[in-house]
Amino acid sequence: MRTRVIRTFLTSGFIMAALALLAVDFYAAQTDPTLWHPLLILTGIILASGGILAYIFVRSFSRQTAELRSYAESMLDPLASGEQLPAGNDDLGDLARTLQRTAPRIRELVETLKLESSRRDAILSSMVEGVLAVDKDLRVIFCSNAFANALGARVPVPAGMPLVDLVRDPGLREILIGVLASGDRMERRLKLPAAGDHLYEVLAGPLASPSTRGALAILHDVTKLERLERVRKDFVANVSHELRTPLAAIRGYAETLLSGALYDQENNRKFVEIIEAQATRLSNIASDLLTLSELEMDGGSIQPPKTVSVRAAVEAALRTVESAARVRGVRMRCGYVEDLEVLGSELRLEQVLVNLLDNAVKFNRPDGEVSVEVRRADGHARIAISDTGIGIPSEDVPRVFERFYRVDKARSRAMGGTGLGLSIVKHLVEQMNGRIDVNSRLGEGSDFTVTLPTAR
Repeated sequence: MRTRVIRTFLTSGFIMAALALLAVDFYAAQTDPTLWHPLLILTGIILASGGILAYIFVRSFSRQTAELRSYAESMLDPLASGEQLPAGNDDLGDLARTLQRTAPRIRELVETLKLESSRRDAILSSMVEGVLAVDKDLRVIFCSNAFANALGARVPVPAGMPLVDLVRDPGLREILIGVLASGDRMERRLKLPAAGDHLYEVLAGPLASPSTRGALAILHDVTKLERLERVRKDFVANVSHELRTPLAAIRGYAETLLSGALYDQENNRKFVEIIEAQATRLSNIASDLLTLSELEMDGGSIQPPKTVSVRAAVEAALRTVESAARVRGVRMRCGYVEDLEVLGSELRLEQVLVNLLDNAVKFNRPDGEVSVEVRRADGHARIAISDTGIGIPSEDVPRVFERFYRVDKARSRAMGGTGLGLSIVKHLVEQMNGRIDVNSRLGEGSDFTVTLPTAR
């Protein structure tokens, strides 16, 4: 544009100069006709020289301007960083020197911005929380892979995608629209259809910049926290319920004794025995709760693990529950027991087996049977305890290892159970790097299988 202006200015100047010279020649010819031809020749020489000089000037100016433009366009190209511009003593030379001084700083600034942008993208992409940024027109600026996976969308999400094509949930869109409209932060819990049963806490806020405005939303999966909160509430409710019954019985019979039944020779002993039984039940609950707390806090491993004989633990557990089985008329059958060794605690392993065998005896039917087998399978010791008892309904099988969960509540309490035994068993088995599985059929019996890695 500037070269075109100079060319136009020079052309106009030449035209005006030529007209002026021709006017002078014409006036001189009127005064002295003999001067016409010499003046005309001199005018032509002057105009030709001026034209040549103007052409050279315009050509040089155009070349320098083109070099400056090319240098400015390639300023961010690292390969062009060593290119030198011709620097004269005119204004274009000053401009060239200014560009050469400014170019390294601009390149450094752009590289810094690229590095910061790469770091930001890497941090946001690696976050467990999903991050979504949209502009004022509800078009995607940035969407992390975690956010796209929560929505069931393909990754990567291209920038500029309309929000309605990415987010199908109306609640999430309403939050972003509300943030854009009000400029205030919003927080809400949503269950996204694409994420199944996962519950998310959405934190959205305004995203302001000098050039545009938008909204930023962060998805935090609180499904586990919600489940833990529910388990905590259930645990508190169950503990309160379990403690209320024996406490009420103890208080009721104690008040009865204080009211005069203490001198009732026929019933006072019976009342004291009931108080003792309920106190024992409270003691068992407290003991089991302390055991669970110990296992959850530090794994309950007071001593380092040592090699334990599975056969010896099975034989000790069978001897422990043998008398209770004989009283209830339940047969104890010891099948094939391979002599295997595992790493752990002999006391803990025996506690696991006693608990499982005791349950198999308690919830069996008269003339029922409990069998134990131990076999090696894929480098593990598999301890299978089966019974022919009442079984467990299929809907209750996944919950049998929960605290205070009972399939038959009345029968379990009547037999002195605390509802914590299987939960303790699960923790003890996991402490020894094993697992426990259950397979049960209502009315046909249950099969509990403990799998532990064998000692090398």
